[in-house]
Amino acid sequence: METTFTGFHEDGAGDWVAELACGHTQHVRHRPPWELRPWATSSEGRAEKLGQPVDCPLCEAIALPADLREYKRTATFTEQTLPAGLRANHRTKAGTWARIVVEAGRAEFHVRGRTRLLEPGVVGIVEPEVPHRVVPLGALQLHVEFFN
Repeated sequence: METTFTGFHEDGAGDWVAELACGHTQHVRHRPPWELRPWATSSEGRAEKLGQPVDCPLCEAIALPADLREYKRTATFTEQTLPAGLRANHRTKAGTWARIVVEAGRAEFHVRGRTRLLEPGVVGIVEPEVPHRVVPLGALQLHVEFFN
């Protein structure tokens, strides 16, 4: 969903976070070659973005239906113990939803042709039968919760 930039602030790690008109926030890091946002590194560049359009992936994010109940939770995996099955495209069975919960570190969540950055506080929602995969980005701790 398209929204606009309304402001910026630094997080505890010194990274810039965009404040969006929809009420969500979004990190705006410049980390070549993966994230190319040189404008985020200067106050002038950020000021030029105010009022400009931006896609908000959180507005488009899938939410768990309210009537689901958790029935299983995996152990906590690390970047070394994350099963190969989670690293490769796979699906949940019919009727099964899941939440990928990062406890520490970061991971890429690939689903529906998009890549989302998962970190503590940002979960990945898995719809039934939709192919997805997880890619650790360095040290990582995560678990998966299953719902039906």
